[in-house]
Amino acid sequence: MNTHPPAGQEVADARAALEDGARPLAVERQMKRAEMTARQRIAMLCDPASFREIGGLVRDDDGTREERPADGVVMGCARIGDRPAVVLAQDFTVHGGSSGKLGSAKIRRAIQQAMRDGAPLVMLLDGGGHRIQDGQDSRHFANGSPTFHDFARLSGWVPVVSVMMGAGFAGPTNYAGMSDFVVMVRGQSCMGLAGPALVKAGTGEEIDIQSLGGAGAQVDTHGLAHLGVDSEAEALGAVRKYLDLLPSNARAPLPCSTPPPEDDRQAQMAKLVPADTRKAYDVRKVIARLVDPDSQLEIKPTFAKNAVTALARLDGRPVGIIANQPMQLGGMLTSPACEKIAHFVAVCDAFGVPLVYLIDVPGFSIGSSAEKSLLGRRSARMVYELGHATVPRISIVLRKGYGLGYIAMCGGRSFDADASLAWPTSEICAMSLEGAANVAYRKDIDRAPAPDERRKEIIAEMRARVSALRGAEGLGVDDIIEPEDTRNRLIEILERAPARRENAMPPKYRSISPI
Repeated sequence: MNTHPPAGQEVADARAALEDGARPLAVERQMKRAEMTARQRIAMLCDPASFREIGGLVRDDDGTREERPADGVVMGCARIGDRPAVVLAQDFTVHGGSSGKLGSAKIRRAIQQAMRDGAPLVMLLDGGGHRIQDGQDSRHFANGSPTFHDFARLSGWVPVVSVMMGAGFAGPTNYAGMSDFVVMVRGQSCMGLAGPALVKAGTGEEIDIQSLGGAGAQVDTHGLAHLGVDSEAEALGAVRKYLDLLPSNARAPLPCSTPPPEDDRQAQMAKLVPADTRKAYDVRKVIARLVDPDSQLEIKPTFAKNAVTALARLDGRPVGIIANQPMQLGGMLTSPACEKIAHFVAVCDAFGVPLVYLIDVPGFSIGSSAEKSLLGRRSARMVYELGHATVPRISIVLRKGYGLGYIAMCGGRSFDADASLAWPTSEICAMSLEGAANVAYRKDIDRAPAPDERRKEIIAEMRARVSALRGAEGLGVDDIIEPEDTRNRLIEILERAPARRENAMPPKYRSISPI
């Protein structure tokens, strides 16, 4: 007598074994260390009932399906914001989220699916890298892995997003490093090339997991991740907002929305920026008034705070905002700020998002600490990315544009801006007036009967020659606009600007990044 269950029932039972309800003890353990399971995270991220799993029924020869459900990687196609996406989630309850042979194959399949579909790839990472039990055999491991080759090919074609949900050392950290946007959950997430145990074994250093690779280190200090949030739900919400501001792929049109109704937010714009260059103000308040209400998503808000990078909408159109922040170091450009801006420019250019530069820069950082930070190369990377950009770009000098910082911030004709604008009280020159007086006119000042008075006279004379009007007279500035007209002028310029410029590069195979 045949006691084997019908084929349909066997498949149904195999699917049921994957669900959280079939694994109460594993789910209970997961809830003690995190807020959700891998499948719950996918359900919250994706549009309702849109996730279609791929490879859920895999089983290797070394264990049963129940022992390694889906081989620790839940992967499939879904819709996010009513647009196609490919989603994968590491399941920490299966060998700590490490990747076995089939789990690794599923990760590669996800990358290939995103490449083929032209759809964003979202990775919910919660586990280690290669499963040690599977990797300590050169017959298998000597083949290496084509995954990072695939990641490199995927870069710039579709948005790639990583959310660090828990432990993410080794492989997942490299996945995050290849991503356009990385979110961490404070107090829960961590990442790095090796965890505390391996660090101690290899170097003797003893360090706790959060100090080594928590959000405080990787978001706020190192800038490896872009955003640190307080909950998994907030992390998934940030992913949805990020994807909403970008097209599905590099060839898709920008996801424009209905323009908001007109309001009176522009009327007080001039009051947000003091004319006195020594007074600080928060440039984020300027950005908030320029863009559509509640549309902005600041990228790396807690890293390199002297620069602000944000995605937002302008009359429904996605734009990338780059601004100096006078509240931090006077808006000076440092190595971390240059890296932050360079990556942001690359992402915006890859996906056709126009760039708006708000300039209030005293220049680049100087001194031994700046040189030790390799600012020479970091600053070069910043202008390298802008020099390769083909999207529209607009620069507006809010208050001051000094030296090479002005050039790196797309000032004037430096990078063929679609428009170069300035507010009436702004100053544009090679360096700060005080610094110029001390360097170029030192002998004149020292010989004067009243050196302090002579210095003030020289500074006043220079100030008369560095105005926005003088810049417009030499055609370095296209026009001088009133602060309250800025939003409308930006909208007008972007309406007429082509979405892309023809790539005018010489017939080379590639450029060489400064870093």
